[in-house]
Amino acid sequence: MTVYAVEFHLQQNAQAYVPLKAMQKEVAARIRTIFQAPDQATAERYLAEAVKAYQKRAPKLAAWMESNLPEGLTVFDFPKAHWRRIRTTNMVERLNREIRRRTRVVSIFPNEASCLRLMIALLMKTGEAWVTGRVCLAITDT
Repeated sequence: MTVYAVEFHLQQNAQAYVPLKAMQKEVAARIRTIFQAPDQATAERYLAEAVKAYQKRAPKLAAWMESNLPEGLTVFDFPKAHWRRIRTTNMVERLNREIRRRTRVVSIFPNEASCLRLMIALLMKTGEAWVTGRVCLAITDT
């Protein structure tokens, strides 16, 4: 079973609100169930059930889930074919590695603006590659 970045980080953050160590696996499983729902309506229903289930036993957790998990559900707004890619941070991590690689070569920038120009150029090049080159996310209705 694959745990995606959004789901993983939310599971990690939720642990700060779990009052008993014995509940940690249960909470992680509930969050996993929410994000592995077949559609947004089902995910929202699972979330509402989880909030209701923890309202008495773990009110801080329930409040945290109610206010934070809906942001992660935006993945369901995209075509199902994109869910796997946008639920991971691989694209962003790769971009960050490329920025580090390019800025390490320069070593010392004469000013902040020169660093910013290099990053903007790199981001524009990467954006063009995503749109025209080897496509990471094909924009389709499937």
